[in-house]
Amino acid sequence: MPGKSSQLRQHRPVIGVIACGRAVEGEPAQAVKHRYLEAVERFADSVPLIVPTNQSPDNAAVIVAHLDAILLTGSNSNIAPHRYGSDLPGIEPRDDGRDDFGQALIRAAIKSAKPAFGICRGLQEINVAMGGTLKDLRASIGPDVHHAPPGASLGETFGFTHPIDVVPNGTLHRFTLSDRLVVNSVHYQAVDRLAESLVANATGPEGVVEAVAASATAAPVFAVQWHPEWQPQDRPHDLAFWHYLGEAARATYMPAPGAETAA
Repeated sequence: MPGKSSQLRQHRPVIGVIACGRAVEGEPAQAVKHRYLEAVERFADSVPLIVPTNQSPDNAAVIVAHLDAILLTGSNSNIAPHRYGSDLPGIEPRDDGRDDFGQALIRAAIKSAKPAFGICRGLQEINVAMGGTLKDLRASIGPDVHHAPPGASLGETFGFTHPIDVVPNGTLHRFTLSDRLVVNSVHYQAVDRLAESLVANATGPEGVVEAVAASATAAPVFAVQWHPEWQPQDRPHDLAFWHYLGEAARATYMPAPGAETAA
């Protein structure tokens, strides 16, 4: 019979990929951009399963029980400020269904000891779910540091990059083996107060948090502010993100639970 290591290599985990609310042909619909699904399948060697957000948050625990990990994707929608205790007005577009179900999905994954990974909005959602707050960069340091100018093409938008400093001994440092990376930047919201149970793994211009990891969860919780799903083939650090997600979903965790080191 094949050994345990052989079984792990052959196992293709199922990763739940959160959907966003969209209008399709004038009707409400659920959508996930193909690049997230393709990255899960190609680079994490896993099976992507779309998780709709137009359902009761009470369903989150049932869904998580059937998954090996969850992935919170990026989105053009902004998280409503009241989700993190702010009375500031929200900036459109919003996605209340994703706000509701995303928070429940993250908490269910943590409670069930299932890995939770986030990209861009996903990092922000994880921070909020674990008790942190957000800020809108348009009202503080200006959008031109972290986002291409209005009217940029899709290629130009994702071609907008900046360097980030990687925290020594953190999760990101361990799987990229780099002290400094150049990443794309396509966001207007960012971490304001980092949740106490999260550790910053990298910072970018103006001190914006660019990667986080949980400090004491039973399974990995890890997220990045940039978009590793955008044409990652020639960027080792983006491929490493997907390899780590696949390994975490197979329960070969890196690092061991609770081993994250604070900055």
